[in-house]
This record gives sequence, C-alpha cells and structure tokens, in this order.
Amino acid sequence: MYINKNKTSIKCSKDNTDWYIIDAKDKNLGRLSSIIAYLLKGKNSVEYIPHKKSKTKIIIINSRYIKVTGNKILQKTYKRHSGRPGGLKTENFNQLKERIPNRIIEHAVKGMLPKNSLGRQLFRNLKVYSNNEHPHISQKPKILEVKNYKK
Repeated sequence: MYINKNKTSIKCSKDNTDWYIIDAKDKNLGRLSSIIAYLLKGKNSVEYIPHKKSKTKIIIINSRYIKVTGNKILQKTYKRHSGRPGGLKTENFNQLKERIPNRIIEHAVKGMLPKNSLGRQLFRNLKVYSNNEHPHISQKPKILEVKNYKK
C-alpha cells in the first residue's frame, strides 16, 4: 500500500486476494449470512474503502445443511417470476432446500449487500456449494471458523 499525501485516495496492491472457506453445516442462516456479507464488503480489511470492490472471495460448503429457527422451515417463502402472465412461482424453505440448496444462502447474502453495481460485483465473489467438494483448491483458501451462537 502506497500513500501519497497529495492524493485523497489510497492505491492498494492488486495481487493479495484473500480466499476463505466457510462450512455452513448446522449454522444459522441469518447469522452466517451477515458474517459473509461483512467479509465480502471487506470491512475486516485494513484497506477497506466503501466505494471500492474488496479482494475477499468466499467459498461456502455444505449449504444443504443450513438451519433456520422457528417456523421458517414451513412459513418462509421464496418467489420468482418467469416474466410471462401468471408466471409467479412460490415455494417454501423446505422445497427450495430440496431443489436448489445453494440459492437459500445466495438469496440471504444478496439481500444484505448494497443494492447497486458495487453490490453486484461483490456478489460475484461468493461461491456456494451444496456438498463438501469445491474446485478452488488451487487458490489455497483459509478455513474460517464461524461459531453458532445460541441465546
């Protein structure tokens, strides 16, 4: 990082991309999603700049084993629309978990990111996999332990 006193912004290095891997098994959806959004924004980094894309990439494994509290298993609904008349499709948490378990975490994290072009760029740094295997071994991701807090 090079700081020039005549400039108002800091020039950050381009080669230090941090890769983290998080196991979502038996984790609470909301608490895990907020931690993921915090890391994707780069707020844990010393080089955090609110209007710049962070260099953090996150891999989520075991997304099919995510947990929710209360009656959200049956009551939480996810909607999508085909764009045609009468094309609204709704399904609850259990149905989506059976069909596409990755989309549950993606939907939760996307809702916690900024609703602009920066948020869309940050969302591309999230990789979600429903089982234990992922193709990012060559990036040497650091395992990040996320504790499941209970009240």
